Amino acid sequence: MSTIVVFDYGSGNVRSAVRAAERTGADVVLSSDTARAGDADGVIIPGVGAFASVARGLADAGGDDLIRQRIRDGRPTLAICVGLQVLFERGVEGDIESEGLGIWPGTVTRLRAPVVPHMGWSEVSPPEGSRLFAGIGGERFYFVHSYAASDGPPGALTTWAEHGGRFVAAVEDGPVSATQFHPEKSGEAGRRLLVNWAAGLGADEARPGAGAGEADPKDSDKRNQT
Repeated sequence: MSTIVVFDYGSGNVRSAVRAAERTGADVVLSSDTARAGDADGVIIPGVGAFASVARGLADAGGDDLIRQRIRDGRPTLAICVGLQVLFERGVEGDIESEGLGIWPGTVTRLRAPVVPHMGWSEVSPPEGSRLFAGIGGERFYFVHSYAASDGPPGALTTWAEHGGRFVAAVEDGPVSATQFHPEKSGEAGRRLLVNWAAGLGADEARPGAGAGEADPKDSDKRNQT
């Protein structure tokens, strides 16, 4: 049986992430222990709140080093919502620009839509070859966010959604997968996506893309500013 650690670094939704992950049939543990998370078959990084606070919380808990080490080791990691956002170089919220982990180039900015936040169910457009969305066609997923990335990482499989313009809804990049939506709140479609992700744990050939696995690690002591 595969083991999944939901990494607890003080961000919300950890219990719902645990319950959703348990529906994949894996052995799921909620833990803030980076060594335990580093040894797990899969790690889930939830993320709720402001970009700067999530990035800082991860750094303070050693989650930034954890993610980079798992990338170097080719071990699957799934980031959710702001967990996806902080994988980019930076985020801009109001007049505040904050550094992310820099796994991917790009900046997360406010959605350009008449109604923000984007809250509710939206369809997504996955690319050919997506493993996350295998067998999931025409489904909607649950979003709650005001900020998003408008460009996907180079070489990655990027899934798109629309709200005042196109934005990144999910990324599959080597051992790193990430969703802007909340699979744990997305009903049966979310469960199937998590099952697809869990099916690739421990299977190197089940990891599309190579960019994250070749990322140049940034300074592991970096701290993000508000």
